[in-house]
Amino acid sequence: MNDIQLVSKEALPVLKDKIKLIKKDEGAIYLVGPIRLPVNLYGETFIFQWYCWLNSNQEHEDFQQIIDNLSSANLAEYQQSSVLVYGDFENDEDALIRMHSICHTGDIFGSKRCDCGFQLKQSMQMIVDHGSGALFYLANHEGRGIGLFSKAMAYILQENGYDTVEANESLGFVDDSRNYDDAIQVLKALRSKPVTLLTNNPKKLTALIDAGMPISGRTPLWGDISEFNEAYLQTKIKRSGHLEIENEGTCPND
Repeated sequence: MNDIQLVSKEALPVLKDKIKLIKKDEGAIYLVGPIRLPVNLYGETFIFQWYCWLNSNQEHEDFQQIIDNLSSANLAEYQQSSVLVYGDFENDEDALIRMHSICHTGDIFGSKRCDCGFQLKQSMQMIVDHGSGALFYLANHEGRGIGLFSKAMAYILQENGYDTVEANESLGFVDDSRNYDDAIQVLKALRSKPVTLLTNNPKKLTALIDAGMPISGRTPLWGDISEFNEAYLQTKIKRSGHLEIENEGTCPND
């Protein structure tokens, strides 16, 4: 046994109680957490519990195999999704959830071409104010599922008169190829009681209902509308089926 294998075996007793196996029809999801994560929200610090999950084609009851394979799996080249949990998410009667698709430009750089960065922070604040909830950060959803490089090309098309849907379709994609199956399985592993979904996207609501997740309601999430993203938001309503807020003069987003 080499030194690396020895260190790996020493790590298992520390990690094993933090790893949860979620079985799928094919393969498995490995959920790691909870991990205490202090988060800065608008100048205040709140304590969330962070989980990350790995989708695998194989199912291993022996978690040592998972640890042994980490260094050769090139996971840094592939994005993994995660979830931030606040409050007594498992047991509280009412909890908010947000299925948030990664947006490199909006979440990290603060781009005003979309409203994603605003939605990320706003949904976390709404969860804190509510008392319990979870924000799912879905890493394979960039550009509604087309990936970051394709999104960059779609942006160039948008600068030349294409709307969001036209740009994606011109590159050979459908308007929205996002899949929520794994996130919903993780949600079910963390909570069985009903949830209220933060969204204006009916496809997200339908995905939860079709998967048998009890839903107690839907809360709109909109804001940060500007000259830079108004056309983008209107395209969501007119072409992608997002739900418009009644009796409001401004357009919603998701």
